[in-house]
Amino acid sequence: MKKVMLVLAGLLLTVSTWAQQTDNKPPVKKIEVNGSAEMEITPDEIYLSITLKEYYQSKNKTNKVDISTLEKQLQQAVANAGIPKENLTIENVSGFNPDWWRGKKKNDPDFLAEKRYRLKLNRLDKTNIILAGVDDEGISNVNISSYTHSKMEEYRKEVKMKAIQAAKAKATYLLGAIDESIAGILEVQDINTDNYSDVVRPYQQVNTYMMAQSRVAPEAAESDIDFKTIKIRAEVRTVFTIK
Repeated sequence: MKKVMLVLAGLLLTVSTWAQQTDNKPPVKKIEVNGSAEMEITPDEIYLSITLKEYYQSKNKTNKVDISTLEKQLQQAVANAGIPKENLTIENVSGFNPDWWRGKKKNDPDFLAEKRYRLKLNRLDKTNIILAGVDDEGISNVNISSYTHSKMEEYRKEVKMKAIQAAKAKATYLLGAIDESIAGILEVQDINTDNYSDVVRPYQQVNTYMMAQSRVAPEAAESDIDFKTIKIRAEVRTVFTIK
């Protein structure tokens, strides 16, 4: 019995000594820094929302220009601008009655139809030409619904990599001031800071400018004004070990 107790006591002493040695291990020298990077790119996927509406050419409600006529004008204008026809799709169909308060029904001749189209463009330089090809009285509204870039995810990865490189460069010159250097990377935390979500928010109403252009110049020329850029920003928190 005594021998067993002695063995157990010796074992406990060994474990206790090993734990004490482990606790006395010198701490890892490390440095924590943040790194960031930015990039601005021009969108190559711009989605234009165009709403057409039926209307009467005279005040006594005769000679109605129907939606099919306006749609053909838009399709032809898109084709003339060299844009693939599959880039033009229908977003919504609706209608209204200017005399709804009189209790008239939808089958009444006064009922006017509306259609909203979605046009995918890689640039806005053809917009003036397209709108000039449609009867301006039939254009109800035009706005940019969203915009993005076809290689957005690739650019985001590139910016994140540059942010890590920036963090490494910062740690390197900070340690260089005290004659130390980086041994390796211990931790990386991605901080989501870019404004990528901006590309899915409606940008601005542009119908006032564009429709004015189509009225003033039916032979409207291409616009040479670039679209606003998208800013992509990345930030990371890094921890490097020191030699």
